[in-house]
Amino acid sequence: MRPPSAPEEPRGPCRGPPSRRRRRRGARRGGGPAGGLYHERQRLELCALHALNNVLQRPCFTQEAADEICKRRVGPPTPRLNPHRSLLGTGNYDVNVIMAALQSLELAAVWWDKRRSLERLALGQILGFILNVPSQVSLGFVALPLRRKHWLAVRQLRGTYYNLDSKLRAPVPIGGEAELRAFLRDFLSQGLCEVFLVVPRAVEEAGAWLNPE
Repeated sequence: MRPPSAPEEPRGPCRGPPSRRRRRRGARRGGGPAGGLYHERQRLELCALHALNNVLQRPCFTQEAADEICKRRVGPPTPRLNPHRSLLGTGNYDVNVIMAALQSLELAAVWWDKRRSLERLALGQILGFILNVPSQVSLGFVALPLRRKHWLAVRQLRGTYYNLDSKLRAPVPIGGEAELRAFLRDFLSQGLCEVFLVVPRAVEEAGAWLNPE
């Protein structure tokens, strides 16, 4: 069977263009060493939405599109308490929403088994990464003694991987392949972190995201 080619940025249709207000407040481009990278900043509890758009490097999904995915996941009649998002309507989407959003673009989110060596990652076949990590809860400028899960994206540009966490003021360079593996290893060592590989559907089906032992 012919091996899948290296992943390219998806060309399929995006779900709903963002409003001008959201583009102004949430999306930031250019500046610093990561000039040219698309980077959405944190708003409400929309870290999953930001992680999706940041890993795709364009504003593919809106809050309305994510809410529609939540409704489709539970089916009619839509319950008042949807298990895939916040009751308050501020986001807090779960992994099912991320997976469904990527599937609509012929992409897949592959869960990384922590028992495997990170050296087995076939980085040339992987579009990017979405991580679910513990994060400090704050009220304004006051840090609270609480931690909750947070979604963030990692993407490569011209040979350098960048941390595109929406809580950062700007993308932060991680480095090359060795530095990326060290970055992922550091998060995974915390025990509460999950890593998902964003790959084309063909790469997922062929298992080409994993190098042989």
